[in-house]
Amino acid sequence: MAKSSDQSTSEVGDWYKTKNVFITGATGFLGQTLIERIATVTPAYKIYLLLRSKDGKNIKERLEAVLKSPIFDRLRNTNSEWLANISAIEGDIFEDELGLSEPDQQTLIKDCNVVFHCAANVKFNQTLKCAVMTNTLGTKRTLQLAKQMNNLDAFIHVSTAYCQVSKVLEEISYPAPHDPDKIVDMVSWMDQDILTTITPKLLGKLPNTYAYSKALSEQLVADYGKLFPIGLTRPSMVSPAWKNPIPGWTDNMNGPTGISVGIGRGAIRSIYCKENYLADIVPVDICANALIALAWRIGITRPSEVYICNITESGNNPITWGETLNAATKYRYEYAFVENMWYSGCVLQSSLMLHKLYVILFHLIPAYVIDALLSLIGREPILVKIQKRISFILKQIAYYATKEWIFKNDNFMKIDQWLSPHDRNILYIDNSSLNWENYLRLNLLGGCIR
Repeated sequence: MAKSSDQSTSEVGDWYKTKNVFITGATGFLGQTLIERIATVTPAYKIYLLLRSKDGKNIKERLEAVLKSPIFDRLRNTNSEWLANISAIEGDIFEDELGLSEPDQQTLIKDCNVVFHCAANVKFNQTLKCAVMTNTLGTKRTLQLAKQMNNLDAFIHVSTAYCQVSKVLEEISYPAPHDPDKIVDMVSWMDQDILTTITPKLLGKLPNTYAYSKALSEQLVADYGKLFPIGLTRPSMVSPAWKNPIPGWTDNMNGPTGISVGIGRGAIRSIYCKENYLADIVPVDICANALIALAWRIGITRPSEVYICNITESGNNPITWGETLNAATKYRYEYAFVENMWYSGCVLQSSLMLHKLYVILFHLIPAYVIDALLSLIGREPILVKIQKRISFILKQIAYYATKEWIFKNDNFMKIDQWLSPHDRNILYIDNSSLNWENYLRLNLLGGCIR
């Protein structure tokens, strides 16, 4: 593809100027970052966000709350009038036809050019029914809407790099563990007690219902890839921002950041992991930049089958689990937590038996003792509940931190080659210059202040 002679011009930005974008999952961590990145570096003609009323707030109030976030400060200061181009559309991936009104549905069918399907329930402990109805059926409903769009240039689906059990994840389509339509039908009518009983059998070697529902969703996306241009992305562990919108910004405590905060507060004393294994971490701004650039590429090349990208670190600038999880202890004096449970300090165990012993001695026994004392003085006992939640989180993290993962990401790295020098600068995906020590320090700070 010929490059523009004007290196200050964004080819990707020029393409987006005439495009109407529809985003599901807009209030999520990646969704918010995606909005900011599009609005700041590749302003689309219009952005539609699928929102539902929640916690007593209607969609207008929820949109206002999202746009008041500090991550949009730069946009408000430099191009505040453009915010009027962002509109909320009432809907819900839990409902047929996404719960869209007829006028809103027709607007999207007539005007939408790019769809980013980011909506998902990322909790590891959700029931099979919740995971499938949200992540799998929600994806199918979004695909069905996209199929009707008259001027669709690109559909970008966000999956996960951990939706397969194979050690090596290629950038190819994998068959679903079961027929996604049959699973959707089954969970819609089957009694919850029965579903709970059969869930382990259905999951097989997959670690949780989240990964399982994403594997089912990928099958649906691959099936629709012959009908319109689709890009399927598989990010690994999406972590706080590297550069934009704010270094270290996050809106959640998922993954290594949450574990690091738990270590810093003294709540986590032992973690089962292979500390010399690589942790595949991708900052959220790199992920959002990749989605934006991939939609552009999909739109101009219009592939006849789904194009798959593993958005992964994959050894380009490696960091180990030990380096990642020890950051909280390293910076505990620089960023002290107000609500500490204990003096911070954590042992990374390669032995599962030793880890279990440490959990009993330093997690559970202190929790039961302190809860007993709280009960004696008339206070609500809470530490045992907290430690049970922590135990579940540590068990899930151990699945990822005790295995060697190999993610092939040639298609992802090609994105950098497609871009002009100007676009490569604003839609950066190359993490080779990322200083992990400084990055982890900012991540911990982001966890402290959120």
